[in-house]
Amino acid sequence: MIRMARTRSRPRHPASLVPLALPTLWGGVAVLWKLTCPLAQQESLPTRLATSVVFFTVGTGLILGLWRGLARELRQVRAIAQATQQALLRPLPPRLDGLSVAAGQLSAAPGAAVGGDLYEAVATPYGVRVVIGDVRGHGLGALGAVAAVLGSFREAAHDEPELGGVLRRLDRALARHLRERARHEHPASGGWNPLSPSAEEFVTVLLLEIARDGEVRALNCGHPWPYRLGPGAEPVAAGDPLPPLGVFPLPDELPAHRCTRLLPGQALFLHTDGAEDARDRGGRFFRLEEVLERAARTGAPPTAVVQRVHAALLRHTGGRLTDDVALVVLRNDVSRPSLAPPALPRSIGQIRQDGRRATGHRNCTRGSR
Repeated sequence: MIRMARTRSRPRHPASLVPLALPTLWGGVAVLWKLTCPLAQQESLPTRLATSVVFFTVGTGLILGLWRGLARELRQVRAIAQATQQALLRPLPPRLDGLSVAAGQLSAAPGAAVGGDLYEAVATPYGVRVVIGDVRGHGLGALGAVAAVLGSFREAAHDEPELGGVLRRLDRALARHLRERARHEHPASGGWNPLSPSAEEFVTVLLLEIARDGEVRALNCGHPWPYRLGPGAEPVAAGDPLPPLGVFPLPDELPAHRCTRLLPGQALFLHTDGAEDARDRGGRFFRLEEVLERAARTGAPPTAVVQRVHAALLRHTGGRLTDDVALVVLRNDVSRPSLAPPALPRSIGQIRQDGRRATGHRNCTRGSR
């Protein structure tokens, strides 16, 4: 039987009590003065006023000292949480094997930098492999599934020669995570009643493989298809998607489908459904394709595309997101090959004729001197 480990509160560090030392000492002196000094026993109005001022000052000092200590601890906790979240959903490199990359995340949970969405991109011997996914629900409760899927992808992307093998590794990692959660949630294990139980949890996943020649191959498990940004913005697809991971077993055959080809200067825009499902106060959906059309016409770089979509989303929803949003942009920055035709080999007669012309030119130059 697996039991949840109980957390024990750690004793306060002595340094955290330093801001309270002076007010406490001052308060002790004030109490001693009140109890032992004959002057303080008088009931005159000036004495009462002086006593009130002393105790008010002591109380204010204690409150301020306690507030400063709590604020310092809160800053430390936030720094640790931010470092942990960045390690889980780490920033993508700006360039990957000829691709310019940008990504961004908006969490529906207040104060959280990571929610139920996930993404990663790595350069492998088989091309640049990308994953983007969405865990059912949102906020901090979905971090376990995010960690399981991302940890499996970061290893499988380098080990598996086929994209289908990568997807099977993700499916097995998620299944292990769900089994462990189910054991912890069981009443016999002293579990709890979560808002999103493991039996209802699943993950939508889009796997991409971008070759050096720009060919994009995909496997989709219930996730929104990406957009291709060039002169405009158009959605790309490669057949019917598979069910989300965690719902049904994967089929025996998992052939990756050719999705599109990225020409130099073109980009792929990947997103989670929180971007298209966002609504304003009137219930109108966010028009993602229109925002992408404007960004594509201006030739905005990947970072600017992510920033424009984020800003438009926050304006549309008034800053009140109901679901997490993840965005990834990958642009093909490989230089175009030269279109000039190659020089044809010259015949022997042409080489001799060029030689006689050069000799005649030198003779004319000598005669002019």
